Amino acid sequence: MTTIANSQLLQAVALLGAAVLVVPVFRALKLGAVLGYLFAGVLVGPFVLGWFTDPEAILGLAELGVVMFLFVIGLEMRPAHLWALRGTIYGLGLCQLVACGAALTAVAWALGAAPRVAFVGAMGFVLTSTAIVMQLLSESGELSRPAGQKVVAILLLEDLIIVPLLALVAWMAPAHERSATGIPWLAAITGLGCLLALLAAGRWLLEPLFRVLARSRVREVLSAGALLVVLGAALLMQLGGLSMALGAFLAGVLLSQSSFRHQLEADIEPFRGLLLGLFFLGIGMALDLHMVREHLLFVLLGVVAMMLAKALAIYAVGRALGDSHADAMDRALLMPMGGEFAFVLYAGAAASGLMSQEDNARFTAIVVLSMALAPLLSAAVHRLMPKAARPVLPSDVPPCLTGSILMIGFGRFGQVVSQSLLARDIDVTVIDTDVEMVQAASDFGFKIYYGDGTRLDVLEAAGADKAQVIAICVDSRSVADTIVDIGKESFPNATLMVRTYDREHALRMVAQGVSVHVRETFESALRFGSMALVQLGATPTEAEAIADLVRRRDAERFARELEGIDWATAGLANFKRPRPVPWTTPTHQPHPSDTLR
Repeated sequence: MTTIANSQLLQAVALLGAAVLVVPVFRALKLGAVLGYLFAGVLVGPFVLGWFTDPEAILGLAELGVVMFLFVIGLEMRPAHLWALRGTIYGLGLCQLVACGAALTAVAWALGAAPRVAFVGAMGFVLTSTAIVMQLLSESGELSRPAGQKVVAILLLEDLIIVPLLALVAWMAPAHERSATGIPWLAAITGLGCLLALLAAGRWLLEPLFRVLARSRVREVLSAGALLVVLGAALLMQLGGLSMALGAFLAGVLLSQSSFRHQLEADIEPFRGLLLGLFFLGIGMALDLHMVREHLLFVLLGVVAMMLAKALAIYAVGRALGDSHADAMDRALLMPMGGEFAFVLYAGAAASGLMSQEDNARFTAIVVLSMALAPLLSAAVHRLMPKAARPVLPSDVPPCLTGSILMIGFGRFGQVVSQSLLARDIDVTVIDTDVEMVQAASDFGFKIYYGDGTRLDVLEAAGADKAQVIAICVDSRSVADTIVDIGKESFPNATLMVRTYDREHALRMVAQGVSVHVRETFESALRFGSMALVQLGATPTEAEAIADLVRRRDAERFARELEGIDWATAGLANFKRPRPVPWTTPTHQPHPSDTLR
């Protein structure tokens, strides 16, 4: 029995079972997935059911979920857009950091902590949980809106500030401990060197790497390459003493203009979701209920006072810098918690002798409780506030799709189709699996990305759910059929336009509900025939009239063939019988072209 209880497989089943049972309940109660994961973690942790006794082991692995989440966010943040946020980062972000640090230090001091301990405890609480805030923004749809982008900018600054904070803790350490911690400036130089190395790799190595991997046409290799970039960037930043999440975020930003960004996002998404949920479970397990019980008054007062002080400071700074009441209130309700980097800061302070282990445990409990309560507080206040007091912000156009057309396939057919759209200044997003085509088209200024159009996750990453038209211009009948099946099921609001191979393929597309389709050679062949007639002496008007007659006869013949199909025999019994195309003449005389495909 002991062997079974200690089985890693049993622990994995317990974690998955807790998440599967608890999280849907919390989502149904409109409390959010984050709070569900936290509650499930407390339930299976060492202080309730006791199924897990080492939450740190879980958190060590689960932190990769935060890393991958920041990578995906980075993919949506082009360098130009990030540069546009510099005013928010160094203006609003820095003011909020200073104001919250001062207010929280005063609160911790008033609770009885020594001045230095109060400062370290406060600065740890200033570092908001990136994972929780990003998840809440994602669930509410605010991530791509102006208010959400301000929060992202502030979180980025907080990720950056952890390095000077660690150096400051080493400098503040007692003299007998400081010599053992090394030279903080050397650590800062190492971190800067690792940062420059990551920027150089992103600038000159990543795009050629993915080009080589894509040529192999092995899906697993490209997925492995995506994981290598994310984890490699995180490891490089960790070696430099920086945040792993910051490294992944920068890697995402560097790849945000890459032709492979949609494919990378689709490959990372399954790992990100699972590991991020595991991270929240680990945070719930880390809540030391024995410590909370022993220091109940200090912990409860600390949670309430520090969350209130941080919320008030965030609101005051926002209003002072010109934010509306609604925007400042939203940010104050979203960010009144501590974060995962507080654990790193407190551990460093305890190791240097600046903080006792008891102080470390008490402030850690305060941070964990705040992370658990903040999503619940935000949901409760938003539910109670009148909707009129919360104006709806205009949604930004998603960076992955600024036009209204998503084109799949950019061969000869797709290139010609794009000319008409570009002539009207319509911004077209294109995905293709031909690496050489992607590179060549990108060199000519086309917005084209590497991506497999038969994968739902790739289509979603490319913005198919926002597209008005999905133009399927691939040169394979089977691939087109697969994309149509996905499109009809997952993107019902988009109009599907399909390049069909021949009459049989066109009939099948109509049977599947595709109303807009073009046989790839039909119109060009008609044009060729008209030119031949002109060369034989016909006038251009006569040639065009004959072409119109052939089109009409073809439409009539197509309608009769639709009426004559046995849909059950054809394997299409589940599709609605299409409405016949009206004939343009009351009667139809046999014509030699009726035998043509």
